[in-house]
Amino acid sequence: MDVIDCPKYGSIIYHPSILPRHRGASAIHNWIRGHDKVPGAWTEINGQMVTFYGSSLLNSSVPPGEPLEMKGAKKPGLVTKNGLVLFGNDGKALMVRNLQFEDGKMIPASQYFSAGEKSVVELTAEEMKVAETIKAIWAGILSNIPTIEDSTDFFKSGGGSMDVARLVEEIRQKCGGLQLQNEDVYMASKFEDFIQKVVRKLRGEDEETELIVDYVSKEINEMTVNMPYQCFINGQFTDADDGKTYDTINPTDGSTICKVSYASLADVDKAVAAAKDAFENGEWGRMNARERGRLMYRLADLLEDNQEELATIEALDSGAVYTLALKTHIGMSVQTFRYFAGWCDKIQGSTIPINQARPNRNLTFTKKEPLGVCAIIIPWNYPLMMLAWKSAACLAAGNTLVLKPAQVTPLTALKFAELSVKAGFPKGVINIIPGSGGIAGQRLSEHPDVRKLGFTGSTPIGKQIMKSCAASNLKKVSLELGGKSPLIIFNDCELDKAVRMGMGAVFFNKGENCIAAGRLFVEESIHDEFVTRVVEEIKKMKIGDPLDRSTDHGPQNHKAHLEKLLQYCETGVKEGATLVYGGRQVQRPGFFMEPTVFTNVEDHMYLAKEESFGPVMVISKFQNGDIDGVLRRANDTEYGLASGVLTRDINKAMYVSEKLEAGTVFINTYNKTDVAAPFGGVKQSGFGKDLGEEALNEYLKTKTVTLEY
Repeated sequence: MDVIDCPKYGSIIYHPSILPRHRGASAIHNWIRGHDKVPGAWTEINGQMVTFYGSSLLNSSVPPGEPLEMKGAKKPGLVTKNGLVLFGNDGKALMVRNLQFEDGKMIPASQYFSAGEKSVVELTAEEMKVAETIKAIWAGILSNIPTIEDSTDFFKSGGGSMDVARLVEEIRQKCGGLQLQNEDVYMASKFEDFIQKVVRKLRGEDEETELIVDYVSKEINEMTVNMPYQCFINGQFTDADDGKTYDTINPTDGSTICKVSYASLADVDKAVAAAKDAFENGEWGRMNARERGRLMYRLADLLEDNQEELATIEALDSGAVYTLALKTHIGMSVQTFRYFAGWCDKIQGSTIPINQARPNRNLTFTKKEPLGVCAIIIPWNYPLMMLAWKSAACLAAGNTLVLKPAQVTPLTALKFAELSVKAGFPKGVINIIPGSGGIAGQRLSEHPDVRKLGFTGSTPIGKQIMKSCAASNLKKVSLELGGKSPLIIFNDCELDKAVRMGMGAVFFNKGENCIAAGRLFVEESIHDEFVTRVVEEIKKMKIGDPLDRSTDHGPQNHKAHLEKLLQYCETGVKEGATLVYGGRQVQRPGFFMEPTVFTNVEDHMYLAKEESFGPVMVISKFQNGDIDGVLRRANDTEYGLASGVLTRDINKAMYVSEKLEAGTVFINTYNKTDVAAPFGGVKQSGFGKDLGEEALNEYLKTKTVTLEY
């Protein structure tokens, strides 16, 4: 019981199940959820008793809605698209999800003013048979009721929570696998209402609005490839706000694949607003961690089920060799989502023993919480894999995201958006905005509602992003930037393996690889033989159509990048480096470049300092036995993303790995990344980690809670 002091009537005693007066939002929230199992948290609305279910504190701004007067409330509630907002006397608010009326009918609180608008549907002969089957199931459960009538109420007739589970399962078994939720029974507890709900579900009328996708379709690679090309905002594909588009180009022949929506500032703002609403008010913010993981597992399955189509799109849009795209671009994306799906319910804090102030005792613990809206900006070399590396950790942590794919490779990101809807992700959780870095990317870095930005790209752009993030709202930033990764090859290596590893370190994915070996240091006594063998192997490589299964080397990603690589090679020749092989564009349609080898590269040269990000092997020799000397040369760079060492001497390998200034060191291997291993650079290669448990920390904040008892 509770007591209110009233100046007119003195002390009034009232039952605690009635909406508490003069209470804060937190007290009202606890009062409602405390009565969820035993109905009793109610108030009077329009002359009838209405019971509240499913309360959550509203930590964001109050969404717009229609006022609703209710007895016992300090001020009218608001019926919004997310539920019923109630206000405490402390200026804070809470959201109620469901309402139940005196006759037992339960409705979503958001439908209070429209609950009775649906007309009664006429049943077909087939649907009548389903209704009779369900009536028999009701009769079996409610055995104390002689006849199931249209007006029979499941709960007033003795049905309980275990009976609800039985009803749902029996209907699934006896009605062709029809999948209902327990909540469906509570929402339609009278038999006639329940049959109407079942029939609407059978007809698809109760489903979420179907995703409408305008595809560009192509018959290619022995399949039909369907590619979305519009912005994806708040669960829907839509044209850019100003209608602008741009061409995305197939680098194999220079042809236009399709016109893609070119996101404007207004589109970015809409996407961020949708992500913010989904985080603060939507189902995603209330979802438990295991359910979040279940959605991510489902999305991983859909990526795998569609891997051939996704790999074909990667080949079309980025020039990736199809077999490599299948294994790495798509394969590792699937693995990444599965790995982080498993982390969803294992994100936890810790208890901390602190100094006690006698006679009181204290409990201190930490909580790991999501940040909110996260922006992700990815590069063009691994379009889907870079998306997965960042967005999987972001989503596992419970955030929502706005992702900008590279302007030249947007298509797999938009296909991913389509699959996320099929996986069941709520609206607004994932948003994809194709367009330019100068407009969309810059707006994301400046946006006050974005709490974290993850970027992979060049060092100069990373510096600009970091400035913008600091100047706007000090949003958290992680950056994976440029590299000039050294690979040191000692004369005691296995030479055959060294040739294979060296070529893979440079030419993997056409050299468009952030950890590509930007400079090879080869010990003097094996230098000439190493170069000879590399050239022999290059001559065996097949350059051509990335969809041809026998192709080793596809086109560079886009024309501007090819031109940059050709200029890079010209600079090397002018500075006096020896062009041993390649250095030219392949004479065929598209943006193909010959695999290239330079030797006699001295430390002061442009080739020794700057990243090519292409199929250019830069070789420098070092004196036999000069371990410390080659280490000084390898570390003489502002970059520190990756590095490698090839030697049979384990002591030498460990010494070199300790001295190399890089986020990753490969010993007798290269390009060996794994979803469980943290990945990221040092120095001007950036900071923060993708992959592994450490990646989760990039998308979480730690809250410390101390209480006295």
